Amino acid sequence: MSAPSYPGPETIRRYILDNGITVLLYENMSSNTVALSGVVRAGAVVEPAAQAGLADFTADLLIRGSSRWTFEASAEALESVGAGIGFGGSRHTTGFSTHSLVEDLDLVLDIAADALLRPLFPADHVERVRGQTITGLQMRANDTGDMARLAFYEAAYPGHPYSRSVNGYEETVSGLGRDDLADFHARYYGPRDMIIGLAGAIRADEALAKLESAFGGWRNDAQEAVPLVGDAARPSGLTRRAVAMPDKHQVDVVMGLPGPRRAAPDYLDASLMNSILGVFGMMGRIGQNVREEQGLAYYASSRLHGGLGPGPWVASAGVAPDKVEQAIESIRHEIRRIQDEPVPAEELADSQAYRTGSLPMSLETNHGLVDVITDMELYNLGLDYLQTYTPRILAITADDVMAAARKYLSAADLVIAVAGPGVGARE
Repeated sequence: MSAPSYPGPETIRRYILDNGITVLLYENMSSNTVALSGVVRAGAVVEPAAQAGLADFTADLLIRGSSRWTFEASAEALESVGAGIGFGGSRHTTGFSTHSLVEDLDLVLDIAADALLRPLFPADHVERVRGQTITGLQMRANDTGDMARLAFYEAAYPGHPYSRSVNGYEETVSGLGRDDLADFHARYYGPRDMIIGLAGAIRADEALAKLESAFGGWRNDAQEAVPLVGDAARPSGLTRRAVAMPDKHQVDVVMGLPGPRRAAPDYLDASLMNSILGVFGMMGRIGQNVREEQGLAYYASSRLHGGLGPGPWVASAGVAPDKVEQAIESIRHEIRRIQDEPVPAEELADSQAYRTGSLPMSLETNHGLVDVITDMELYNLGLDYLQTYTPRILAITADDVMAAARKYLSAADLVIAVAGPGVGARE
């Protein structure tokens, strides 16, 4: 797929409904399917600390019964036509998605809209989902990677909403009742700042009419505005956290620091820097050094979590208990190297080719298309984002990569969390 064929301002139709919902439509007649992706600003950042997990819990209950659809009836109807609807909570938003054949779109929209606008939060399903959630949290407490990540976020974002688990904790989820879910829905669900994207084999004017019918009448004058979360303070020096899990055989290491928002002007520079450091090839330089050359880790990579807030850059590794410190120092070495030494031209070109070459694959399905288009609106990237992506990636220089590494990384100022056997008690 060449750059001119990417969706852009000429082919993405953008509308704002009378109630404020932003709608993005893309006609893709290559198959008889249609996919929808939407977001509501009802995420974990607005829930009280004592109710951690409330946003995610509320999202999980939406499909469990609404004014006109029981959980059983909606599940049977969707299964009969091979369609699907999903809801899920995240830090900043509650997301929802659907997939179906074009001829079943009316049914899917009816079920999805009723679940989103008029959920009943049936008491029996509240208890059922609570039990499932608590079981998942108990499993998390037995996973070294999960516990290292929890400890990392708590230490990297003190006093910040990101310090809390999106899924909550056993003690907070146990205290949530049906009234809490209904109140959260009443306060934060509504058309304000809502985005719906749809891609598939349906004309834009027809799709718009269907979405207008399903969502255009939604009003919630009590819906609270959700401001962006504040920046997070950069750590000073090395901050260590340890979670002792003596019955395990592997230690998971999660280390990093708060990073840029997705809308930051140099985010693509930072993203390419991270690809070189911990993604491309055998998980980048970190994977090559820590795993392949030294044999210190079962896995080793890094990730940049850019979003509506200052998501972190993190490097992760699974190592034997006696290799923890060596692995940490090796990752710190790679941070220093990418800050101090220009990336060789061939390595830069290979990473750029990987990034530009993977884009078409992410757009091969309606799901992939609509997810990207919705994100473009959510992060205010512009309708021409896909068309300008390749030239922008190819324009990034070795100096840009080094500048991003110096700005967003530090080998001296890191939060390091470890979980597993032989790591001592939690600090």
